[in-house]
Amino acid sequence: MAISEFDIISRFFDGRGPQRADVRRGIGDDGAVLRVPPGQELVAVLDTLVKGVHFPDNTPAEAIGYKALAVNLSDLAAMGAEPAWFSLGLTLPGRDVGWLEQFSAGLFGLAGRHGLQLVGGDTTRGALTVTIQAHGFVPCGGACSRAGAREGDDIYVTGTLGDAGLALLAIAGRYHVAGAGAEELRERLERPVPRVALGMALRGLVHAMVDVSDGLLADLGHVLRASGVGARIAVERIPLSEAMKAARDELGERQCLDLALSAGDDYELCFTAPPSSRGEIMRLAEAHGCSCRRIGVVESGGRLVCMWEDGRVYRTGRKGYDHFADAGRGSPDEKQ
Repeated sequence: MAISEFDIISRFFDGRGPQRADVRRGIGDDGAVLRVPPGQELVAVLDTLVKGVHFPDNTPAEAIGYKALAVNLSDLAAMGAEPAWFSLGLTLPGRDVGWLEQFSAGLFGLAGRHGLQLVGGDTTRGALTVTIQAHGFVPCGGACSRAGAREGDDIYVTGTLGDAGLALLAIAGRYHVAGAGAEELRERLERPVPRVALGMALRGLVHAMVDVSDGLLADLGHVLRASGVGARIAVERIPLSEAMKAARDELGERQCLDLALSAGDDYELCFTAPPSSRGEIMRLAEAHGCSCRRIGVVESGGRLVCMWEDGRVYRTGRKGYDHFADAGRGSPDEKQ
């Protein structure tokens, strides 16, 4: 069945998902007209997913739709922003109605959970690429940022690290895992959970925050450079899932730790905060159903050092994902 670009928009995207009162004009005009509430500032984020780079070729369309929005929500979470609107740039190799139905289901399923309205975008023909720009609100002057980490701050991460990297190893046939374990890992890769509610709750408590998309070492490194400080990480305190712990027998402890430190695609939050906030941070994490662990401390200087508890330095040759250094690796997105 022939379907035009405008048929695609009207059938799969127009009128889908939440319809917000602050959208004066959305899909159907040359631009959206949007109203920012009094006393709020607008946070804008953008991410692009490319087939074969950000997701394997056999990734289900529903998972692509979900993840394309989830990675943007993770950026909003790192800014402490409340999600509001998004626009979609979709480049398709062909007009596959079944694929579009599944893609839009994944996209709007997540949008509905976070109250985002699709307000515009563009549809073109070419290699499968999904670009989303998402917008959210923060109180004036209240946005979290990468800059601001201070000497003596605790360093925290949410959730567990390295699972998406382990899933990619399994997909590539370099690690064998079957049954429920395989499904759990694939879920972590394809459907990360953006920590939006916790990110908003942490406003005013944290000194600096970033989402872990390119790997802990790379993303914490962004924080340290922006803040003009260094850090020491205790590798024993890096949170690992049961699946990752089980993988140590086959892959070895070093490879598993390297995945947790640098594989990326985790979309967890990493943040720094003063020791006086420890109790409140853990209370908030529990209240939002999110595990959170203190993994290190901010120090003077510009070095990021990983240490064993006995004082030995842990050295890894991997520093995190870089599109142009690791071309074709098929993993996370890099933030500018």
